[in-house]
Amino acid sequence: MNLPPLQEEFVLHFGEMGSRWGINRTVGQIYALLFVNEHPLNAEDIADRLGFSRSNVSMGLKELQAWQLVRLKHFPGDRREYFTTPTDLWEIVRTLVEERKRREIDPTLSKLRELQMAKHSAEGDVYARARIEELTGLIELLTGWYDDMSAVRTERLIQLLSLGARVTELVTKRGNVLPLRRPRPASNDPDRDPSP
Repeated sequence: MNLPPLQEEFVLHFGEMGSRWGINRTVGQIYALLFVNEHPLNAEDIADRLGFSRSNVSMGLKELQAWQLVRLKHFPGDRREYFTTPTDLWEIVRTLVEERKRREIDPTLSKLRELQMAKHSAEGDVYARARIEELTGLIELLTGWYDDMSAVRTERLIQLLSLGARVTELVTKRGNVLPLRRPRPASNDPDRDPSP
C-alpha cells in the first residue's frame, strides 16, 4: 500500500471488518480509502494507493455504487470518473441499514409470510408454524420500529440516542402512562424526515 500510516491502518482494519460483515475485503478497503480522503479519487489513484489491479478496483466501485455508498464526480476537462463518500455520517449509516434491510431482512420476512400462508399439515408442522409465526411477529415489530426511526430527522434521532438508559427508565417507570406505540405522525410533522 502506498498510504500514510494512519490511513493504511484504517484501510486494513476496515477491510478485515468488511469481510466479517459479509463484504469483500477489497471492497471494504476501497470504501475506507475513499472515506478518509478529503478529495475524490479516480480508479487509477485507488489502484495505485492500495496496490490492487484496475479490474478489482472497477468491480469494487461497481459494488459500492450498487450499495449507494459512493458518489460519482466529474471535473471539467477530465474524462475520468472520480469517487467519494457522503460527508454526512448519518447518511452513510442510514444507507447501510436500509440496504441491509432490503437485501437481507425483507426477503426473509417475505418467505416467513409465505410459509405462514402455506397449507402444511404434517405432524411436526404445528410446532414449526408456531415458531415461524413468533419469528415473523418479532421481525415485523423490529421493521416497524425501523420504519418509524428512519422517518425521524437526524437531529431528533441523535437526541433520542443520547438519552440512552433514560429512555428505558421512562418506559419502565411504575405507574407511567406512556403508550408503547403511537400513531404515525402526519407528513407535515416537523420531527419527520421529509426525504423518503
